[in-house]
Amino acid sequence: MDDLFQLNKKKLGFGLMRLPKDGSGQIDIKETERMVDRFLEQGFTYFDTAYSYPGSEEVFGKVVSSRYPRESYTVASKMSSGALSDDFGPEKMFEEQLRRTGLEYLDFYLLHSMQSENLEIFDKYEAWSYAQKLKRDGKIRHLGFSFHDTPELLDRILTEHPEAEFVQLQINYLDWDNPKVQSNGVYEVARKHNKPIIIMEPVKGGLLSNLQSAITKPFGGETPASMALRFAAGLDGILSVLSGMSTMGQLEENTRIFTPLEKLTKEEMKAICSVKEEIGKLQVIECTACRYCTPGCPEKISIPDIFKLLNEEAVVNDKKGVRDRYYSMINEGKSGAASSCIRCGKCERICPQKLPIRNLLSMAESRLI
Repeated sequence: MDDLFQLNKKKLGFGLMRLPKDGSGQIDIKETERMVDRFLEQGFTYFDTAYSYPGSEEVFGKVVSSRYPRESYTVASKMSSGALSDDFGPEKMFEEQLRRTGLEYLDFYLLHSMQSENLEIFDKYEAWSYAQKLKRDGKIRHLGFSFHDTPELLDRILTEHPEAEFVQLQINYLDWDNPKVQSNGVYEVARKHNKPIIIMEPVKGGLLSNLQSAITKPFGGETPASMALRFAAGLDGILSVLSGMSTMGQLEENTRIFTPLEKLTKEEMKAICSVKEEIGKLQVIECTACRYCTPGCPEKISIPDIFKLLNEEAVVNDKKGVRDRYYSMINEGKSGAASSCIRCGKCERICPQKLPIRNLLSMAESRLI
Protein backbone atom coordinates (compact mmCIF):
# COMPACT_ATOMS: atom_id res chain seq x y z
CA MET A 1 0.00 0.00 0.00
CA ASP A 2 3.03 2.29 0.18
CA ASP A 3 2.55 3.33 -3.46
CA LEU A 4 -0.85 4.78 -2.55
CA PHE A 5 0.66 7.06 0.07
CA GLN A 6 3.37 8.11 -2.37
CA LEU A 7 0.64 9.40 -4.69
CA ASN A 8 -0.55 11.91 -2.10
CA LYS A 9 2.25 13.10 0.14
CA LYS A 10 0.33 16.23 1.25
CA LYS A 11 -2.87 14.93 2.82
CA LEU A 12 -5.35 17.69 1.93
CA GLY A 13 -7.65 16.77 -0.96
CA PHE A 14 -9.78 19.22 -2.97
CA GLY A 15 -13.38 17.94 -2.90
CA LEU A 16 -15.24 19.15 -5.97
CA MET A 17 -18.80 18.82 -4.64
CA ARG A 18 -19.21 22.35 -3.21
CA LEU A 19 -17.57 24.55 -5.83
CA PRO A 20 -18.01 28.35 -5.86
CA LYS A 21 -21.16 29.66 -7.55
CA ASP A 22 -21.73 32.82 -9.56
CA GLY A 23 -24.68 35.19 -9.27
CA SER A 24 -26.92 32.90 -11.33
CA GLY A 25 -26.22 29.88 -9.15
CA GLN A 26 -23.92 28.19 -11.68
CA ILE A 27 -20.41 26.95 -10.91
CA ASP A 28 -18.03 29.88 -11.16
CA ILE A 29 -15.38 28.60 -13.59
CA LYS A 30 -12.99 31.53 -13.23
CA GLU A 31 -13.00 31.40 -9.44
CA THR A 32 -12.58 27.63 -9.52
CA GLU A 33 -9.57 28.10 -11.82
CA ARG A 34 -8.02 30.52 -9.34
CA MET A 35 -8.54 28.09 -6.47
CA VAL A 36 -7.18 25.13 -8.43
CA ASP A 37 -4.12 27.13 -9.47
CA ARG A 38 -3.43 28.12 -5.88
CA PHE A 39 -3.97 24.56 -4.63
CA LEU A 40 -1.48 23.07 -7.10
CA GLU A 41 0.95 25.94 -6.67
CA GLN A 42 1.33 24.97 -3.00
CA GLY A 43 2.14 21.36 -3.81
CA PHE A 44 -1.25 19.76 -3.22
CA THR A 45 -2.35 17.31 -5.91
CA TYR A 46 -5.45 15.27 -4.96
CA PHE A 47 -8.88 16.05 -6.47
CA ASP A 48 -12.14 14.24 -5.70
CA THR A 49 -15.22 14.24 -7.92
CA ALA A 50 -18.10 11.88 -8.77
CA TYR A 51 -20.55 11.06 -11.53
CA SER A 52 -23.43 12.30 -9.38
CA TYR A 53 -21.96 15.70 -8.43
CA PRO A 54 -23.75 18.09 -10.82
CA GLY A 55 -21.25 19.65 -13.22
CA SER A 56 -18.25 18.55 -11.18
CA GLU A 57 -16.54 16.16 -13.60
CA GLU A 58 -17.02 18.58 -16.49
CA VAL A 59 -15.55 21.45 -14.48
CA PHE A 60 -12.57 19.27 -13.56
CA GLY A 61 -11.99 18.77 -17.30
CA LYS A 62 -12.14 22.51 -17.92
CA VAL A 63 -10.00 23.76 -15.05
CA VAL A 64 -7.58 20.90 -14.37
CA SER A 65 -7.08 18.25 -17.07
CA SER A 66 -7.17 20.69 -19.99
CA ARG A 67 -4.74 23.10 -18.28
CA TYR A 68 -2.20 20.94 -16.44
CA PRO A 69 0.07 18.01 -17.41
CA ARG A 70 -1.33 14.64 -16.32
CA GLU A 71 1.56 13.86 -13.99
CA SER A 72 0.96 17.01 -11.92
CA TYR A 73 -2.21 15.80 -10.15
CA THR A 74 -4.20 12.75 -9.06
CA VAL A 75 -7.96 12.44 -9.33
CA ALA A 76 -10.66 10.22 -7.90
CA SER A 77 -14.16 9.75 -9.26
CA LYS A 78 -17.03 7.45 -8.38
CA MET A 79 -19.59 5.11 -9.91
CA SER A 80 -23.12 6.10 -8.83
CA SER A 81 -25.55 3.27 -8.07
CA GLY A 82 -28.48 5.66 -8.48
CA ALA A 83 -27.65 6.32 -12.14
CA LEU A 84 -27.17 2.66 -13.14
CA SER A 85 -29.90 1.02 -15.21
CA ASP A 86 -30.34 -1.72 -17.78
CA ASP A 87 -29.74 0.88 -20.51
CA PHE A 88 -26.92 2.64 -18.70
CA GLY A 89 -24.53 0.19 -17.09
CA PRO A 90 -21.07 0.67 -15.53
CA GLU A 91 -19.30 0.66 -18.91
CA LYS A 92 -21.37 3.50 -20.35
CA MET A 93 -21.06 5.46 -17.13
CA PHE A 94 -17.28 5.14 -17.07
CA GLU A 95 -16.99 6.12 -20.73
CA GLU A 96 -19.00 9.25 -19.96
CA GLN A 97 -16.81 10.00 -16.95
CA LEU A 98 -13.66 9.87 -19.10
CA ARG A 99 -15.33 12.15 -21.63
CA ARG A 100 -16.44 14.62 -18.96
CA THR A 101 -13.05 14.76 -17.24
CA GLY A 102 -11.02 14.71 -20.46
CA LEU A 103 -8.87 11.87 -19.14
CA GLU A 104 -7.61 8.54 -20.44
CA TYR A 105 -7.49 6.99 -16.97
CA LEU A 106 -8.42 7.74 -13.33
CA ASP A 107 -5.98 7.40 -10.46
CA PHE A 108 -8.68 6.34 -7.98
CA TYR A 109 -12.09 4.87 -8.76
CA LEU A 110 -14.73 4.26 -6.12
CA LEU A 111 -18.08 2.56 -5.89
CA HIS A 112 -20.04 5.48 -4.49
CA SER A 113 -21.71 5.63 -1.07
CA MET A 114 -22.00 1.91 -0.39
CA GLN A 115 -24.66 1.06 2.16
CA SER A 116 -27.20 -1.70 2.71
CA GLU A 117 -29.75 0.04 0.46
CA ASN A 118 -27.63 -0.11 -2.70
CA LEU A 119 -25.45 -3.23 -2.39
CA GLU A 120 -27.84 -5.20 -4.59
CA ILE A 121 -27.62 -2.56 -7.33
CA PHE A 122 -23.83 -2.81 -7.49
CA ASP A 123 -24.15 -6.61 -7.51
CA LYS A 124 -26.83 -6.61 -10.20
CA TYR A 125 -24.64 -4.64 -12.59
CA GLU A 126 -21.45 -6.52 -11.63
CA ALA A 127 -19.76 -3.29 -10.60
CA TRP A 128 -16.90 -4.97 -8.75
CA SER A 129 -15.87 -7.22 -11.62
CA TYR A 130 -16.14 -4.36 -14.13
CA ALA A 131 -13.99 -2.10 -11.95
CA GLN A 132 -11.37 -4.85 -11.68
CA LYS A 133 -11.37 -5.11 -15.49
CA LEU A 134 -10.79 -1.36 -15.68
CA LYS A 135 -7.76 -1.79 -13.46
CA ARG A 136 -6.39 -4.66 -15.55
CA ASP A 137 -6.85 -2.52 -18.67
CA GLY A 138 -5.05 0.45 -17.12
CA LYS A 139 -8.15 2.64 -17.11
CA ILE A 140 -7.99 3.06 -13.35
CA ARG A 141 -4.96 2.79 -11.09
CA HIS A 142 -6.58 2.01 -7.72
CA LEU A 143 -9.99 0.63 -6.72
CA GLY A 144 -11.96 1.38 -3.57
CA PHE A 145 -15.35 2.58 -2.33
CA SER A 146 -16.97 5.25 -0.21
CA PHE A 147 -19.14 4.04 2.65
CA HIS A 148 -22.07 5.17 4.82
CA ASP A 149 -23.22 2.36 7.08
CA THR A 150 -22.32 0.19 10.07
CA PRO A 151 -18.93 -1.23 11.08
CA GLU A 152 -20.41 -4.72 10.69
CA LEU A 153 -21.34 -4.12 7.06
CA LEU A 154 -17.96 -2.55 6.32
CA ASP A 155 -16.24 -5.60 7.79
CA ARG A 156 -18.34 -7.86 5.57
CA ILE A 157 -17.62 -5.90 2.39
CA LEU A 158 -13.88 -5.73 3.03
CA THR A 159 -13.84 -9.46 3.76
CA GLU A 160 -15.76 -10.30 0.58
CA HIS A 161 -13.82 -7.83 -1.58
CA PRO A 162 -10.12 -7.92 -0.73
CA GLU A 163 -9.55 -6.25 -4.12
CA ALA A 164 -10.62 -2.96 -2.51
CA GLU A 165 -7.36 -1.10 -1.97
CA PHE A 166 -8.73 1.77 0.11
CA VAL A 167 -11.96 3.02 1.66
CA GLN A 168 -13.46 6.50 1.97
CA LEU A 169 -15.19 7.14 5.30
CA GLN A 170 -17.02 9.96 7.02
CA ILE A 171 -14.82 10.87 9.98
CA ASN A 172 -14.90 13.96 12.18
CA TYR A 173 -14.76 14.56 15.91
CA LEU A 174 -18.51 15.15 16.21
CA ASP A 175 -19.32 11.80 14.58
CA TRP A 176 -16.57 9.86 16.33
CA ASP A 177 -18.97 8.46 18.95
CA ASN A 178 -22.20 9.19 17.05
CA PRO A 179 -24.29 5.96 17.26
CA LYS A 180 -25.68 6.55 13.76
CA VAL A 181 -22.51 7.43 11.85
CA GLN A 182 -20.06 5.45 14.04
CA SER A 183 -16.91 7.08 12.70
CA ASN A 184 -14.73 5.39 15.31
CA GLY A 185 -16.21 1.98 14.55
CA VAL A 186 -15.75 2.09 10.79
CA TYR A 187 -12.26 3.57 11.21
CA GLU A 188 -11.23 0.62 13.39
CA VAL A 189 -12.61 -1.87 10.85
CA ALA A 190 -10.63 -0.26 8.03
CA ARG A 191 -7.51 -0.37 10.18
CA LYS A 192 -8.13 -4.04 11.00
CA HIS A 193 -8.17 -4.80 7.26
CA ASN A 194 -5.06 -2.63 6.74
CA LYS A 195 -6.83 -0.37 4.24
CA PRO A 196 -5.68 3.22 3.68
CA ILE A 197 -8.47 5.67 4.51
CA ILE A 198 -9.70 8.75 2.66
CA ILE A 199 -11.67 10.99 4.99
CA MET A 200 -14.79 12.82 3.84
CA GLU A 201 -16.80 15.39 5.82
CA PRO A 202 -13.98 16.29 8.27
CA VAL A 203 -15.82 19.53 9.09
CA LYS A 204 -19.26 17.93 8.67
CA GLY A 205 -20.45 19.94 5.70
CA GLY A 206 -19.03 23.17 7.13
CA LEU A 207 -20.78 22.83 10.49
CA LEU A 208 -17.55 22.41 12.46
CA SER A 209 -15.85 25.33 10.73
CA ASN A 210 -18.69 27.81 11.36
CA LEU A 211 -19.30 27.45 15.08
CA GLN A 212 -20.07 30.59 17.04
CA SER A 213 -17.18 31.95 19.10
CA ALA A 214 -18.96 31.32 22.41
CA ILE A 215 -18.80 27.59 21.70
CA THR A 216 -15.17 27.49 20.54
CA LYS A 217 -13.52 29.39 23.43
CA PRO A 218 -11.68 26.22 24.51
CA PHE A 219 -9.84 26.25 21.17
CA GLY A 220 -7.90 29.34 22.20
CA GLY A 221 -6.33 30.93 19.14
CA GLU A 222 -6.95 27.98 16.81
CA THR A 223 -9.76 28.25 14.26
CA PRO A 224 -12.61 25.70 14.35
CA ALA A 225 -11.59 24.45 10.88
CA SER A 226 -8.01 23.89 12.04
CA MET A 227 -9.10 21.81 15.02
CA ALA A 228 -11.46 19.67 12.93
CA LEU A 229 -9.03 19.07 10.07
CA ARG A 230 -6.10 18.31 12.36
CA PHE A 231 -8.24 15.83 14.31
CA ALA A 232 -9.02 13.93 11.11
CA ALA A 233 -5.59 14.14 9.49
CA GLY A 234 -3.81 13.15 12.69
CA LEU A 235 -5.27 9.66 12.71
CA ASP A 236 -3.12 6.75 11.56
CA GLY A 237 -3.50 5.29 8.07
CA ILE A 238 -4.95 8.39 6.44
CA LEU A 239 -4.34 8.75 2.71
CA SER A 240 -6.21 12.02 2.20
CA VAL A 241 -8.58 14.40 3.99
CA LEU A 242 -11.13 15.89 1.62
CA SER A 243 -12.43 19.41 1.99
CA GLY A 244 -15.25 20.73 -0.19
CA MET A 245 -13.81 24.22 -0.52
CA SER A 246 -16.06 26.84 -2.12
CA THR A 247 -14.11 30.05 -1.48
CA MET A 248 -10.51 31.16 -1.84
CA GLY A 249 -10.52 32.01 1.86
CA GLN A 250 -11.37 28.43 2.77
CA LEU A 251 -8.66 27.13 0.47
CA GLU A 252 -6.03 29.46 1.90
CA GLU A 253 -6.91 28.51 5.48
CA ASN A 254 -6.95 24.77 4.73
CA THR A 255 -3.66 24.74 2.86
CA ARG A 256 -2.10 26.73 5.71
CA ILE A 257 -3.31 24.10 8.20
CA PHE A 258 -1.57 21.36 6.21
CA THR A 259 1.69 23.32 5.72
CA PRO A 260 2.94 21.63 7.76
CA LEU A 261 0.28 19.50 9.44
CA GLU A 262 0.58 19.35 13.23
CA LYS A 263 -1.24 16.71 15.24
CA LEU A 264 -3.48 17.80 18.09
CA THR A 265 -1.94 17.96 21.53
CA LYS A 266 -3.53 16.28 24.56
CA GLU A 267 -4.82 19.66 25.71
CA GLU A 268 -6.38 20.33 22.30
CA MET A 269 -8.08 16.92 22.39
CA LYS A 270 -9.61 17.89 25.74
CA ALA A 271 -10.81 21.14 24.16
CA ILE A 272 -12.52 19.17 21.39
CA CYS A 273 -14.36 17.08 23.97
CA SER A 274 -15.58 20.27 25.65
CA VAL A 275 -16.78 21.75 22.34
CA LYS A 276 -18.61 18.51 21.46
CA GLU A 277 -20.57 18.83 24.70
CA GLU A 278 -21.59 22.40 23.88
CA ILE A 279 -22.70 21.46 20.38
CA GLY A 280 -24.80 18.65 21.85
CA LYS A 281 -26.61 21.09 24.13
CA LEU A 282 -27.72 23.16 21.10
CA GLN A 283 -29.39 20.17 19.42
CA VAL A 284 -27.75 21.03 16.11
CA ILE A 285 -29.06 19.16 13.06
CA GLU A 286 -26.06 17.21 11.78
CA CYS A 287 -26.76 17.69 8.07
CA THR A 288 -23.69 17.82 5.82
CA ALA A 289 -25.52 19.40 2.86
CA CYS A 290 -24.56 16.54 0.54
CA ARG A 291 -27.93 17.19 -1.15
CA TYR A 292 -28.54 13.52 -1.95
CA CYS A 293 -32.07 14.08 -0.60
CA THR A 294 -33.16 16.92 -2.89
CA PRO A 295 -33.40 15.46 -6.44
CA GLY A 296 -36.09 12.94 -5.50
CA CYS A 297 -38.25 15.23 -3.36
CA PRO A 298 -41.70 15.46 -5.03
CA GLU A 299 -42.36 18.81 -3.35
CA LYS A 300 -38.99 20.35 -4.35
CA ILE A 301 -38.06 21.06 -0.74
CA SER A 302 -34.46 22.23 -0.37
CA ILE A 303 -33.97 20.20 2.78
CA PRO A 304 -30.31 21.10 3.49
CA ASP A 305 -31.02 24.83 3.18
CA ILE A 306 -33.93 24.59 5.60
CA PHE A 307 -31.82 22.62 8.07
CA LYS A 308 -29.05 25.22 7.80
CA LEU A 309 -31.57 27.90 8.75
CA LEU A 310 -32.80 25.78 11.66
CA ASN A 311 -29.24 25.47 12.94
CA GLU A 312 -28.73 29.22 12.65
CA GLU A 313 -32.03 29.86 14.40
CA ALA A 314 -30.77 27.77 17.32
CA VAL A 315 -27.50 29.62 17.80
CA VAL A 316 -27.93 33.25 16.66
CA ASN A 317 -29.73 36.19 18.22
CA ASP A 318 -31.33 37.45 14.99
CA LYS A 319 -34.17 34.92 14.80
CA LYS A 320 -36.36 37.31 12.78
CA GLY A 321 -33.61 37.62 10.17
CA VAL A 322 -33.43 33.83 9.84
CA ARG A 323 -37.19 33.59 9.38
CA ASP A 324 -37.16 36.38 6.80
CA ARG A 325 -34.56 34.45 4.80
CA TYR A 326 -36.74 31.34 4.98
CA TYR A 327 -39.75 33.19 3.57
CA SER A 328 -37.57 34.74 0.84
CA MET A 329 -36.31 31.31 -0.17
CA ILE A 330 -39.91 30.05 -0.49
CA ASN A 331 -41.24 33.16 -2.25
CA GLU A 332 -38.38 33.15 -4.76
CA GLY A 333 -39.11 29.55 -5.68
CA LYS A 334 -35.81 28.20 -4.36
CA SER A 335 -37.57 25.64 -2.16
CA GLY A 336 -40.91 24.19 -1.29
CA ALA A 337 -42.14 25.05 2.18
CA ALA A 338 -41.34 22.66 5.02
CA SER A 339 -45.10 22.31 5.52
CA SER A 340 -45.50 20.93 1.98
CA CYS A 341 -43.73 17.66 2.92
CA ILE A 342 -45.99 14.68 2.09
CA ARG A 343 -43.91 12.35 4.32
CA CYS A 344 -43.09 9.90 1.51
CA GLY A 345 -39.77 9.06 3.15
CA LYS A 346 -37.62 9.06 -0.01
CA CYS A 347 -35.21 11.52 1.60
CA GLU A 348 -34.69 9.42 4.72
CA ARG A 349 -33.92 6.28 2.74
CA ILE A 350 -31.02 7.98 0.97
CA CYS A 351 -29.67 10.21 3.78
CA PRO A 352 -26.10 9.17 4.71
CA GLN A 353 -26.55 10.76 8.15
CA LYS A 354 -29.73 8.72 8.84
CA LEU A 355 -31.56 11.89 9.87
CA PRO A 356 -35.29 11.80 10.77
CA ILE A 357 -35.94 14.33 8.01
CA ARG A 358 -39.74 14.20 8.10
CA ASN A 359 -39.86 14.99 11.81
CA LEU A 360 -37.26 17.72 11.42
CA LEU A 361 -39.30 19.36 8.65
CA SER A 362 -42.30 19.30 10.97
CA MET A 363 -40.18 21.09 13.56
CA ALA A 364 -39.19 23.64 10.93
CA GLU A 365 -42.87 24.45 10.36
CA SER A 366 -43.14 25.77 13.93
CA ARG A 367 -39.69 27.33 14.33
CA LEU A 368 -39.41 29.18 11.02
CA ILE A 369 -42.91 30.65 10.73
